[in-house]
Amino acid sequence: MIQPSYTPADTPDATASAHSLRLLDLIRKEAAARGGRLPFDRFMELALYAPGLGYYVAGSRKLGPDGDFVTAPELSPLFGQCVAEQCREVLQELDAGDILEFGAGSGALAAQVLSALADRSNLPRSYLILELSPELRERQYRRLAEQVPHLLARVHWLDRLPAGLRGCVLANEVLDAMPVHRFRIGEDGAPRELFVRPSQESLEALWEEPVSPGLREALHALRDRGLAVDPGYESEINMRLAPWVRSLAGVLERGLVLMIDYGYAQSEYYRADRRSGTLMCHYRHRAEGNPFLRLGLQDITAHVDFTAVAEAGHLAGLRLAGYTTQAHFLIGCGLDRLLAQIGVGPDSMDLLLGAKQLVLPSAMGERFRVLGLDKGSARPWTGFSFRDLSNQLGCFETAHPR
Repeated sequence: MIQPSYTPADTPDATASAHSLRLLDLIRKEAAARGGRLPFDRFMELALYAPGLGYYVAGSRKLGPDGDFVTAPELSPLFGQCVAEQCREVLQELDAGDILEFGAGSGALAAQVLSALADRSNLPRSYLILELSPELRERQYRRLAEQVPHLLARVHWLDRLPAGLRGCVLANEVLDAMPVHRFRIGEDGAPRELFVRPSQESLEALWEEPVSPGLREALHALRDRGLAVDPGYESEINMRLAPWVRSLAGVLERGLVLMIDYGYAQSEYYRADRRSGTLMCHYRHRAEGNPFLRLGLQDITAHVDFTAVAEAGHLAGLRLAGYTTQAHFLIGCGLDRLLAQIGVGPDSMDLLLGAKQLVLPSAMGERFRVLGLDKGSARPWTGFSFRDLSNQLGCFETAHPR
């Protein structure tokens, strides 16, 4: 992992540095209690979600120009309007239903979806937000109270999955923030697991025999597909994905789950020349690869293996409803129609520039993918009508009905 050089603006202030040291102390203590080391996924979980200290649950500003990264809803309201069109289709089919959003960030997507659905007279019974961060809950409430005050009564924040869910589930840039295991193929061809242990100054990596439950078997399954086999090859694998999908499938009675994130089909994810995996950290709009820096102050993410998502859904009783690029999904949901309605003026130029960022291959259009899983329906959904790339998922066994 590379340690970059920094400008003064990149250096955390005294308060932020003290916060980071408190999290380091917590990680050191847990490692000591577990024999001196932590599996990487547990380290990542603490770095992102440790109560009061982890990146996503502490109070630092994360989203937008003044934060560490920008998501699609912050780039353009057209994103939320297109997502709303897919939600509208689901709600119409159910003749009523709810929307559940995981990790609603700044609340921008919720505000855009609710506003667009109100304009189309197709509001959900409730807009549910499952959010772990108290600070982000407060930001979401303020944004919704400011932008859609007449719809605020429909919004409810949850601490856990609701039972008996019917409607549309939204997970925009959620899967990339799940803790992952890191692995390496040794010179002897055997897999190694990455552990994190305290060093004199901070933390350091330690490669040893895999001990995390199910990891060795998961790596053997990749090897049986001819993936991740070369000595020296490093990558990551999300062992929490399948249980998460199972839990979601267990509460979904009928409806559509939309997962929007950066990622690849499995054969592309574990491509032979992608020898260092996809793990990345984000701090003040800079990306680099060292997760041990600025603990609790920087985001840590990994790309999504969408083949694994589809397979987890199939095993949990969900149907693969479609897989496509973000650009194709937005076009399928009527982005061209929305652009045609833009008038003339400064606001229209901002909308056009934002739309370009959403669909250009060099921006978010190709890097971000959309995968749908549904239950209780066999219909084609409009978001996957322009171009469905489900055949790219490769190892996924179930044929996609069309």
